[in-house]
Amino acid sequence: MNQLLAPLTLGILMTVTATAAESKGLELAEMKKLTAQFAPVALNVDLSKLPANEKQALTKIIAAARVMDTLYLRQAWAGNESLLITLAADNTPVGNERLKYFLLNKGPWSRINEDRVFVPGAAAKPEAGTFYPGDATKAELETWIKGLSPADKEKAQSFYYAIRRTADGKLRGVGYNLEYQTELMLVAKLLNEAATLTTQETLAAFLKKRAAAFLSNDYYDSDVAWMHLDSSIEPVVGPYEVYADGWFNAKAAFEAFVTIRDDAETEKLAKFSSELQELENTLPIDPAYRNPKLGALAPIRVVNSLFSSGEAYAGIQTAAFNLPNDERIAKEMGTKRVMLKNVQEAKFAKVLLPISKVALSPADQKNVAFDAFFTHILMHELMHGLGPHEIKKAGKASTVRAELGEIYSAIEEAKADISGLWAMQRLIDKGTIDKKIEKSMYTTFLASSFRSLRFGINEAHGKGIALQLNYLLDEGAYKVAKNGTFAVDQGKVKDSVAKLTQLLLTLEAEGDKAKGQDLLDGLVVVRPEVTKILDKLAKVPVDIAPSFPMAAKLLAESE
Repeated sequence: MNQLLAPLTLGILMTVTATAAESKGLELAEMKKLTAQFAPVALNVDLSKLPANEKQALTKIIAAARVMDTLYLRQAWAGNESLLITLAADNTPVGNERLKYFLLNKGPWSRINEDRVFVPGAAAKPEAGTFYPGDATKAELETWIKGLSPADKEKAQSFYYAIRRTADGKLRGVGYNLEYQTELMLVAKLLNEAATLTTQETLAAFLKKRAAAFLSNDYYDSDVAWMHLDSSIEPVVGPYEVYADGWFNAKAAFEAFVTIRDDAETEKLAKFSSELQELENTLPIDPAYRNPKLGALAPIRVVNSLFSSGEAYAGIQTAAFNLPNDERIAKEMGTKRVMLKNVQEAKFAKVLLPISKVALSPADQKNVAFDAFFTHILMHELMHGLGPHEIKKAGKASTVRAELGEIYSAIEEAKADISGLWAMQRLIDKGTIDKKIEKSMYTTFLASSFRSLRFGINEAHGKGIALQLNYLLDEGAYKVAKNGTFAVDQGKVKDSVAKLTQLLLTLEAEGDKAKGQDLLDGLVVVRPEVTKILDKLAKVPVDIAPSFPMAAKLLAESE
């Protein structure tokens, strides 16, 4: 508990005294049921090959990464920090359970239970976090943004500007470097110190440029340096994903992944980078919507997670990611796909295999395989970088993100999932991927659909998977037996996957928000036959709750 509590309360518990919560809220048994939904897993990483100076640099990076927790708490809800202090002061059994679950969810809402409040007196989860004034409405912001000059509009819609009110009540953008100045100055200091300790040139370059970005609010150079990063230590520290901005999917939340590269596994997957342009050239959409020249870099890294924080450790744990989200870099260089192998192994063993024993027919259970799970997650991340990004709408240059607005994340997650299956099939047919995986990949994805649905259909990944599952059921690609178990119709699934891939890619290329909303309205539901399976999974963990013993050891040794 201490290693998770420390980053959140850094500089808070030392200066504030709080009393325990007085009202009872959920009973102890109810809280234990909530925390039991996450299987505890210690993520150990072999650091034996790291020289002493690199371990010292790594320790500084972890210390910087811990601060992302504090910032993300503040971005998620204005009351988070004070509530954390109150929870930390409550040493009753139920208080301890609330604190444990709060730390996992980064707030008083159960992210896998439709954001249900589990702490007495806590507010409902703000739809748009704290990126906008608390008294503002979405309509007010839309009107304000429309009236701005092009330069001011770009700032207002930037990943790295919060929107605040001036003394006279007017709206204005405030750079993250000012909004979170105190914490970001500390992070910059720690990263610069790490840069002086490492002898790995690309790591030092990235750390220095990322430190500078926290102070200047210009992240472009540091994102480019991260794309060129070639070191044993693979860190991600800063504002990245936009899921927490439920109004516009525009504002980036702080997070960190501190990982160690798995050289052998990375080498195995290097071949996929050279396949991206061919996949783009054969996407099942109008050729006019394809990108004839992808960014050429597109590295793939397989890593093991040593520490994560902020949005990266909020509810469901990330198994892989595709960054940066800056469309300029995606166009110029491509994006980097990072696979968190030890996280994926834990999810497969603790969650997916038990689900398959309940959800699938006995014959299909035999076709659930880690290789298929791992490879599809990779293809999911690869496909985030393919397909439409910069588009034209009504003759004007725009982006898919801007046109789809608040529904972008759900549509994009569905597109990456289903087109990932399409891409796997394409590479199997080509001989790049062993044909032995063909049968297991569709069945493993079906089992994993139930895994993702348990995250809740209030968030992007859950919405995306509900859309796909129901579409494939309607197509007959998935069948439901009389005993309620699910199976794949191998004769129909390939064509259905290609059909949905085409539908979602075309929707994005045309920036058709109305069609996207219709899809979500019609398919993002949990149907009775699916509910029956979900009900039977009550004793199976929904996800994992990692701890980071090696990171804790490094920090303890440095004190």
